[in-house]
Amino acid sequence: MDRRQIEILAAVVLGTLMSAIDTTIVILALPTIVMDLTSSLLLAIWTIIGYLLVVAVFTTQIGSLGDAFGRGSIFTAGFAVFTVGSFLCGISETMIELVSFRVLQGFGAAMLQSSSSALIADAFPPRERGKAFGFTTLGWNVGGTLGIVLGGVITTFLGWRYIFFINIPVGIVGVFLARITLRHEHGKIPELDYPGMVILASLLLLLVYAATQIVSSGFSFLETLYILVALFLIVPFVYVEKRSSNPIVRIEPLLTRALGVPLFSSFLQAAGYLSVIFVLILYLQGIRGYTPLYSSLLLVPGYVVASFLAPSMGRFSDRIGQRVVATTGIVLIMVSVTLYMFLQANTQDYYIVTASLIGGVGGSMFWPANNSSIMGGAPQGTYGSISGLSRTLSNVGTLASYVLAISVAASTIGRKMAFEVFLGTGNVIGSLQVSFLAGIKSAFLVSVILLLAAGALSSLRPRHSSA
Repeated sequence: MDRRQIEILAAVVLGTLMSAIDTTIVILALPTIVMDLTSSLLLAIWTIIGYLLVVAVFTTQIGSLGDAFGRGSIFTAGFAVFTVGSFLCGISETMIELVSFRVLQGFGAAMLQSSSSALIADAFPPRERGKAFGFTTLGWNVGGTLGIVLGGVITTFLGWRYIFFINIPVGIVGVFLARITLRHEHGKIPELDYPGMVILASLLLLLVYAATQIVSSGFSFLETLYILVALFLIVPFVYVEKRSSNPIVRIEPLLTRALGVPLFSSFLQAAGYLSVIFVLILYLQGIRGYTPLYSSLLLVPGYVVASFLAPSMGRFSDRIGQRVVATTGIVLIMVSVTLYMFLQANTQDYYIVTASLIGGVGGSMFWPANNSSIMGGAPQGTYGSISGLSRTLSNVGTLASYVLAISVAASTIGRKMAFEVFLGTGNVIGSLQVSFLAGIKSAFLVSVILLLAAGALSSLRPRHSSA
């Protein structure tokens, strides 16, 4: 790599690191935030869901703006918006304020995520992208690990507001680094897909709101109606996207083998695997009675392995092809989740760590190879929009994972207990353990099925993708 490539990679990794940290850092701080701001648990959950919802809806359109304006400008602005949002989150006095400023943070994260893969595709030739995406995968995994661990440590010793304040110096460095290293072209502003954004936002909001209401209050006619309306909105969404000059979701590329296969593989992997982490934390806190911090530490080895193997696995995929590496990665992730299906109330910690390590190796293979495959299948001039589409699908999958994790717990041990376990303020005892374990195993089975579909789809991709 030459100096410019190293500088661009450093800026992108820093952006992905910061965005990934704030995807998970709030989780272990929620109990403290709820008590300090005297809020309901249900409203507090929206500090996570609101952030992901904004990222899911706006990432693709912001990616299209990057194709017109220059991805460097969008990426730099993303650092600035994210930093301002972090400061405002840290000084929030009510839960409504915190959720609102998390939405602002989400806009910044969408700007960072939409441009990251496109910047790599611009700076690196196809045969070197796997290696570069390996380093961005390192950023995601280190960020995810730091988010989980720092959320507990900072909240315990400094206070929850500092989980947001730590972003400020990092964001300032990011703005400076991106400003001096990335190109800042200006071009024609594209026509944005406002109808598509409104329909997608409505669809996702209805689904997520209905799911959280079902978890908190149980099924009712109104929640069922929300779900039916959301499903119905898929039809006009597809209609609008087919006719938009700059759609959120480009239907035609999704139907191609070179691009559709890795994009949907990414979606299925996110929907199938992200829920595993949270269901596993439910098990460790609810069944084993571990603290949120200790529960997260048991998962750190898998993240560490994924982080440090990812660059070499990316280089490996450059040499032998993305299909073999990405598909093997999915298989290993599926093996990891299958091992979790055999958890018992007294399973040894080393068993959990071993399964986590296998999943970490699988992740280190899948993510860089799949990202390289996506950008290799993207036509020239669409890197920003395709990068945004990739993150949109992954974030929709992540949203589904959150809902799955909480819904499974609520269906087996009751809603009140489910929230307490999720937040680390309660654990499952007596006869409830049996039903809770059965529910957890059912959730893992759903994940295995989704990962099996992801693996089967991944095996259909071209051996090498190049643009």
